[in-house]
Amino acid sequence: MPRKLQAGIRARPAPPEPVRPSALRLWLRRKRPLLRPAAKIGAVLALCGVAALGVAQLDPASRFSAAMDGATASLGARVSGLVVSDIKVEGARNTPAAQLRQALSVRVGDPVLGFSPDRARERLESIPWIEEAEVQRHLSGLVLVKVRERQPFAIWQNNGRFAIVDREGRTVATDRLDAFGPLPLIVGAGAEKSAAPLFDLLGDAPDVKARTQALVRIGERRWNLRLHSGTDVLLPEGHEEAAIQRLAELQRQNQLLDRPMQTVDLRLPDRLVLRPAPSSAAEPAATPASTRTRGRNG
Repeated sequence: MPRKLQAGIRARPAPPEPVRPSALRLWLRRKRPLLRPAAKIGAVLALCGVAALGVAQLDPASRFSAAMDGATASLGARVSGLVVSDIKVEGARNTPAAQLRQALSVRVGDPVLGFSPDRARERLESIPWIEEAEVQRHLSGLVLVKVRERQPFAIWQNNGRFAIVDREGRTVATDRLDAFGPLPLIVGAGAEKSAAPLFDLLGDAPDVKARTQALVRIGERRWNLRLHSGTDVLLPEGHEEAAIQRLAELQRQNQLLDRPMQTVDLRLPDRLVLRPAPSSAAEPAATPASTRTRGRNG
């Protein structure tokens, strides 16, 4: 063949040798029918998550958000077994068990992650008996509740109604009044909020305290002591301590509180006014020489 013809003909490259697919490529090829649906499901879930986030941001307190939280807690419970296995309450002596259960709003077998300790604490502290509560949630399944109850101080009578109150005047119970032992009786509007200091003053005058049946609030500004004998002791406004000490001294020297009196008026610092009981009105009232007796309630 002439050289010119040979030069015009280009040499064809040899065909490449076939490349054997790698093991990873073969695995992907086999799994491709399965991966595609999974990818679609993942995309749908991601889209739902974005939509849920948008709804929660627009309305954080929506029912949709609450439903998503509950679904998440339920899923977590099924997957990992995180359920409430035990509920322990410490410090509750007077709080009714039904109110505790309603405030906790959780039962054995409920998802642990679906229980909110903060919300349970708020509900517990709304119960009249409970002053402070602590709620712990453990992944072991234990829900531990610690409460500090208000202490019953007195029985408050007002407008024919009775209630148990604490020292600050909070009503803690309106039934089972005899279930808390002997308590002081306080009477009148405003008595529930201001009786504790007066009751403490009586602690320094045991003879007077032993004879006192009730602390009676008058006009929401001053006090009377109603004795077991029926005598009313009228105390001055703002000077109760001095009047009680004076009354205790009269009892030690003259047994004044053991006499049949209707009223003992201590409202004037330099004068003692006594009004005898009706049955003994004809009898002269024995009083110390330094006192003055009037036959009317001054």
